Amino acid sequence: MTRRILLVEDERDIAELVALHLADVCDEVVIANDGHEGMRLAMTMDWALVVLDLRLPGPDGLAICRAVRRERAYQPILMLTSKSSELDRVLGLESGADDYLTKPFSVLELTARVRAILRRVEQLQKSAPADDEPATVAAGAVTIDPARREVKLNGESVELTAREFDLLEHLARHPGRVFRRADLLDQVWGYGHEGYEHTVNSHINRLRSKIEPDPSQPELIVTVWGVGYKFAEARA
Repeated sequence: MTRRILLVEDERDIAELVALHLADVCDEVVIANDGHEGMRLAMTMDWALVVLDLRLPGPDGLAICRAVRRERAYQPILMLTSKSSELDRVLGLESGADDYLTKPFSVLELTARVRAILRRVEQLQKSAPADDEPATVAAGAVTIDPARREVKLNGESVELTAREFDLLEHLARHPGRVFRRADLLDQVWGYGHEGYEHTVNSHINRLRSKIEPDPSQPELIVTVWGVGYKFAEARA
């Protein structure tokens, strides 16, 4: 299958430089130089990855990301932002982006992130359950449907970002197993750079706020002090 990447970036010099390097990891890079063209292409065609600048003329990266998540089947999104504030990062992740990168960034880091996202998606596709395997994962009041990428709590839908969903599914498929933060970065994010462990912590905290009856006393996603996290085993 042709691996195509959509790059939505209004600064032409940056767009051309990024496209040049992304050409090493895909078959084709299509550039949109404003939010209107980016929205049209993101909503009408299938992409291996959409790379979105946060600040764009017309609809911004957040609007495009939310529209894709709301209206289309899942496709990975990497957000580029010119600011490094925590608010920008949270907004990007809460809108459904799989990952973010702050300008100015290293081209090597960008291609590493892109490779990691593409590799993770391909691994998920290869590990999709066979027809005779259960399509859903149930843990207490939480039900996870990987095919629909839906999570329900007591029968009610829970809104998760793409990465929150991947993290929850990974933990729930291995109840009782303790994961170090570095393990989760490697297995869920696809990279394990030192110093990024806080990213795992923030995602765990947001997951708890959405699925735990009392996030301050978690029962499903349990902290193993000095090691990492585990998903609680089913009780008899």
